[in-house]
Amino acid sequence: MTADDFGDDNTINMASTVLTYEDLRKQARLLENEIDLKLVAFSKLGAGINTPHHDHNSDTVPLLSGEDTFETMAMEIEQLLKKLTQINERMSEQPVSGAAMLHTLQRHRDILADMSRDFHKTNTQHEARREREELLKSTRTDLYRPEGINRRDQYLKENAHIHNSDRLVNEQISIAMETREHLISQRQTFKKLQTRFNDISNRFPLINSLIQRINLRKRRDSIIVGLVVAICTFLLLLYAFH
Repeated sequence: MTADDFGDDNTINMASTVLTYEDLRKQARLLENEIDLKLVAFSKLGAGINTPHHDHNSDTVPLLSGEDTFETMAMEIEQLLKKLTQINERMSEQPVSGAAMLHTLQRHRDILADMSRDFHKTNTQHEARREREELLKSTRTDLYRPEGINRRDQYLKENAHIHNSDRLVNEQISIAMETREHLISQRQTFKKLQTRFNDISNRFPLINSLIQRINLRKRRDSIIVGLVVAICTFLLLLYAFH
């Protein structure tokens, strides 16, 4: 017994009013098994492995000539996924009888999600592989056609663009190196100025002593201000607590 024995969507909708939870669960299991088998063959066909379809008596064919088989299997699996979705919805509408039933419903939903994800993944991989093979085929065909000369001209233009980009990058690197040299030169100039100021201060001890006195006075003033602030704070705290 397969999922096709259940009939189309209208039959499921009409019979769903009298089906029990156990009947729906059995149908979901049958559909899951059938979809799983079809997904295995569908995945092999999408990957380029020649796999005969159980509904067709035709010989195996390569990927690019078996698009009809792939599309037919895709439509069948999509219809089965829709049926399984409907059955899961009908099971969710049944009265919940315990934690085991909740776990079972969640398990069926997870299986449906995994199968849908695998189906879309195979579709995407097959489409990318088909586009890649068609691109390679068209490229090989263009190389042996007179029109292929135009494509070679395009390749030469692209090569010229790459060389121009390389030249621009080299120019930018040269500008960066010159900027680095200028910065190094400025740094050396500042070092020379600092050395000269030190020499001047050493030659004129009066200026040096004056600067030291100014620094000592600033330090003394800072200490005095700090002591005054500390004394005032102590007096305020003493007054507040008494």
